[in-house]
This record gives sequence, C-alpha cells and structure tokens, in this order.
Amino acid sequence: MRLTARVRQLEKRLSEELGATVWAESGLGAPVDLDQLQRRITMIEKQLVDKQGDLEERTEELKAARAANQALTRALNHRL
Repeated sequence: MRLTARVRQLEKRLSEELGATVWAESGLGAPVDLDQLQRRITMIEKQLVDKQGDLEERTEELKAARAANQALTRALNHRL
C-alpha cells in the first residue's frame, strides 16, 4: 500500500515536471504559478469571511436601529 502510494506520488510529480517543461519549450509562455494563485484565493476567501462578518454586524445594528425607531415613533404617536 505505501509503495503504491509512493509510486503514484512520484508519477504525479514527474507528470507535473514534464508538463512544465513541455509548456515552457512550446513557446506559449510560462506555466501559471499555481502556488501564487492558491495564496491569492486563500487571501480572497479570508477577506470574504471578514466582509460577511462585517455585513452580519451591520445587519444587526440596522435591526436594532429600526426597532428603536419604531418604538420612538409609537411613543410619539401616543403623545399626540
């Protein structure tokens, strides 16, 4: 089992290296830096989570402000 997994790992690595070499020699340009893209995706996902947290916080603040506004409006209408 371990030997099979190791062989698959080495085959994958060889395939990636051969692919990069063929890509570079084809003149079509350098391969995309997958690590850089993955880091960018991770950063954007973190920003999204942060923004979602901000949005939830603002939504709660808005609900509280609306409830206060309704209470004040009712109190004002009862005085009249």
